[in-house]
Amino acid sequence: MNKTLLALLICFAGFQTPGLQAQEFSIGLKGGINKTYGGEITGNNSNNPIEYTSDTFTAKGEIGFHGGLWTQINFGKFFIRPEVVYSKLESRFDFPQGPRLYEIEEFSVPVLVGYNIFGPIDIYGGMAYKNIVSSEISGRKPLYIPATDSQEAFIRPIENPSLPLSGQIGVKAEFGSFGLDIRYDHSLSSKESQDVDFISNKDDFSFPVINRAVMEDASLNQIIVSLTVKLFDTANKERRRRGGSCY
Repeated sequence: MNKTLLALLICFAGFQTPGLQAQEFSIGLKGGINKTYGGEITGNNSNNPIEYTSDTFTAKGEIGFHGGLWTQINFGKFFIRPEVVYSKLESRFDFPQGPRLYEIEEFSVPVLVGYNIFGPIDIYGGMAYKNIVSSEISGRKPLYIPATDSQEAFIRPIENPSLPLSGQIGVKAEFGSFGLDIRYDHSLSSKESQDVDFISNKDDFSFPVINRAVMEDASLNQIIVSLTVKLFDTANKERRRRGGSCY
């Protein structure tokens, strides 16, 4: 975990200072699923255009998961909502020699600003800083290939983007201590191409394969669906002190 993420975590904890506790403050947990979009790889057939493909392959989104911590400070109908979230993202490239999974593990720190439209419905938007823990493409060759360590499986690390930021926009609804949150996360990383060598032996297959290739765009966008649970809020605490009802 780098110094930038550590600083953001300290800021996250700092929202519990006495000055901010004068406003309505709540904290809770969240978890759910992610659906990814994006990621492109183009084959390099310069060595042998007949046996190796130069096609461009776009990743097909798979379902990943996430979990984390959120806090929210309300100022009337407006609010600020910082979060810390761990996510596992997956996409699939369908190459001629078989599918390959593109997997990312990351910690993100969204800082969101929102507005209560009416009742339990809020809208929001903001930025998220991302710390990429790992980013790789992995897969297996067909079962009829003789089983050796080099042929059975492989992992190709993918370089992290130089601008690990994304923009987020969404809507959420809270009913008592529970809530539903749906948002779109769009990567703000620029396209940074990088070489990837899959070491695919053309003799193993009866059609052109992808071997040397260029990862045209490693960034992934997401649709994120979360269930949330509120662990504590100052408004509920005040109602209890005064003998009022609680939800």
